[in-house]
Amino acid sequence: MSKNSHGLLTGRTRHLARHHKPSTLSIRENIKSFKKGDSVAIVPKGNMKNIPHPRYRGRIAKVIDSRGSAYVVELKMMNATKRLVIPALHLQKV
Repeated sequence: MSKNSHGLLTGRTRHLARHHKPSTLSIRENIKSFKKGDSVAIVPKGNMKNIPHPRYRGRIAKVIDSRGSAYVVELKMMNATKRLVIPALHLQKV
């Protein structure tokens, strides 16, 4: 018998389930732009390759900088301040 994989999203697919097809993502979703200081919510969408870790789902963060088509966001979890690089597709203005 083979062993089960222990990848990043093992057992998490039910939490990331979407009620519409990934192909229905509009062009507007991919061409979002944010300014420094904007508050954004982290919402994993679409492609499984570049989504942020599920532990950050629904968190509110502040945009610090941009890197290419992605943004550097800063969020506070407990006493730690974390900086993440997340593509604009997975961010929503709050």
